[in-house]
Amino acid sequence: MLNRRTLLIGTAGFAVVGLSLGKAVAASLTGIEKASMRGSINATELGVQPGILDDQSKAFAKLLRDANDRDIPVFLPPGTYVISNISLPSRVRLSGVPGATRIVYGGDGHLFMAEQADHIELGGLVFDGANRSMGDHAQGLLDLRRVAHLVIDNCQITGSGKNGLALEHATGRVERSEISGAADAGIYSVEAGGLAITGNTVSDCANGGILVHRWQAAEDGTIVTGNRVERIQARSGGTGQNGNGINAFRAGNVVISGNIVSDCAFSAIRANSASNLQISGNTCSRSGETAVYSEFSFEGAIISNNIVDGAANGISIVNFNEGGRMGVCSGNIVRNLSTNGPYPADSPGFGVGIGVEADTTVSNNVIENAPLYGMQIGWGPYLRNVVATGNIIRKVGTGIVVSVVEGAGTAVISDNVIDSALNGAVVGQRWAKPATGDLTSSNDSGYAHLTVERNHVS
Repeated sequence: MLNRRTLLIGTAGFAVVGLSLGKAVAASLTGIEKASMRGSINATELGVQPGILDDQSKAFAKLLRDANDRDIPVFLPPGTYVISNISLPSRVRLSGVPGATRIVYGGDGHLFMAEQADHIELGGLVFDGANRSMGDHAQGLLDLRRVAHLVIDNCQITGSGKNGLALEHATGRVERSEISGAADAGIYSVEAGGLAITGNTVSDCANGGILVHRWQAAEDGTIVTGNRVERIQARSGGTGQNGNGINAFRAGNVVISGNIVSDCAFSAIRANSASNLQISGNTCSRSGETAVYSEFSFEGAIISNNIVDGAANGISIVNFNEGGRMGVCSGNIVRNLSTNGPYPADSPGFGVGIGVEADTTVSNNVIENAPLYGMQIGWGPYLRNVVATGNIIRKVGTGIVVSVVEGAGTAVISDNVIDSALNGAVVGQRWAKPATGDLTSSNDSGYAHLTVERNHVS
């Protein structure tokens, strides 16, 4: 029988062993912890504590200044930190536990703002704007201007009263982050200098998803790739200024590729006055207006290998009247379009698969279920040097319409397959009105600027 004395001795011995093991494990974990955060400041050591309901802005600002002076990173343990009106120093490396370290905006101005910085790196943090209003001086919950090297990685930005992330003259990358619930745009970048926006999710924003803008037309070089953009509204109204999933404005040499964009009030991808543009390999679903748009005074746009499923118009490369020209539109699938849009349509209306105007090739696309036109080539006199060849167009109102207005330039329409076009396979138009019969029924179009040949119609 085990007596009480023996039990106590055994237990005591076990306790000593356990205590020794506990110390060893604790020492080991401490070593691991120190190794993982070697050279960094733990915020709690300098008086910034998680879970305190009071505003900790003053202590937080001092923490960042100290880290800047010593040029070392800061680690924020899990918990909630309520702060406001933080002006970031020149060098910030701030990290936390993804999904667990929450920085909540306390109101009365802005959350984070940088005016001139060498290096800003934010990782594994949740930034919560709590849907509080922001000061007139702030452009976004994170307002970062003139940042020589920017890294935002694996963060969440939610509930901003303006833009979620507002960047000005920034170079670097924004990646693997989630931006949602902004009262304006999710990510707004202006005057970037080689920015990469990759692998993010931007959702449920009131006026825009990812915006790449410049004040004057110039090279920008931003790469927007591998993002998921969804449920973008246009609460501030307009006819295309708002409500776009990805928008390039005056920004040259931009690449928009491999994104999945859905349920935007206007365009999935819209480029305005953006030259040397590439839009490729994107999936665009349920766009309220034109799904993929290159418009106004651009020179050079490649729109290739995209899928458009559901929109008022599919792809438009237009506005030769404003100088918009030089494009390649190839390998796209465009289907399931509608005659309904977010505003009363200008002539000729919604329901056009692909529209082009000047110095553009349109080849190897598949267009299906476009209720107005499968393809529209030119508008009035705004037509020059268009080749449409090797496309499949089926179940449409009119297969291809082409301008025959005086002053319209050259168009070659050849080797296309046009199936089930209710109002003719290829028809010449004066503006929005048909001016010819089906041009595929004769070897001579009757117009010197048009070549219509070898199209298969069924």
